[in-house]
Amino acid sequence: MFEGFRQMRIPTSGPDCSVDLRVGGAGPAVLLLQGNPLTHVTWHLIAPRLADRYTVVCADLRGYGDSDKPRGLPDHTNYSFRRMAQDQIDVMKALGFERFHVAGHDRGARAAHRMALDHPGAVRSFASIEIIPTHWQLEHMKWTYAAHSYHWFFFAQPYDFPERLLEGKEEYYIRRKFAKQGEGKFSEETMAEYVRCCTPEHIHGMSEDYRATLSVDYPMDKVDWEAGRRVTCPTLIMWAEKSHTQREFSAQEAWPHYATDIRGSHKLACAHYPMEEAPDETY
Repeated sequence: MFEGFRQMRIPTSGPDCSVDLRVGGAGPAVLLLQGNPLTHVTWHLIAPRLADRYTVVCADLRGYGDSDKPRGLPDHTNYSFRRMAQDQIDVMKALGFERFHVAGHDRGARAAHRMALDHPGAVRSFASIEIIPTHWQLEHMKWTYAAHSYHWFFFAQPYDFPERLLEGKEEYYIRRKFAKQGEGKFSEETMAEYVRCCTPEHIHGMSEDYRATLSVDYPMDKVDWEAGRRVTCPTLIMWAEKSHTQREFSAQEAWPHYATDIRGSHKLACAHYPMEEAPDETY
């Protein structure tokens, strides 16, 4: 699916994590970050086309795909979006890129949002696919949205409650999640890859990701919000018209409160996984 791309592992400045990635093409660098519960394979219909004009890096976040999945620290900071963003800054520096474009979907977009705040000199532009900023979402979430998107709070439960409940049921979980939030347009090849990577270690990493969201990321985002810190690089907002993300939120309403240079806002004719459900529009 990634003809002409090299697969690599790059250690990060955190002592507990190396990142698995594919890189291909030539030109200005663009980093693509996947969401939950995907791997970088989700970009397989986008990355080869971008590689005609860019050096494309498709990287798995820590806890996902074939990147390392360290045991979560007691305070969950090693799964914060700040830590995930730093992982990818380390990766891009190791590849020789001090500045680059970044596009992220779902959890990858949240890591990219934090990257644009923490490393404004590195991020040339930011494309957000299918998220409402974490601070806005938690501040404005209604019980009806929480009931539909229960996974935010299920996976945030203390260790090892989610892990033990899903132990031995990983394939059931991931297929159920895709059926709930998608349109069923995954190929057999990509679905097999997602099932392969949905291991007990992945469930733990994903749980730590959501634990960090509530205990680390939200307080951090609130401090930034109150201090007036905003994303200042050119920003593109994309959302899916059939997605749970838009069920009770509006990306067009939320994002101007968090980014000062929005160059475009685009609705995609699909559900939550536009890279595979609407690849031409997303490209």
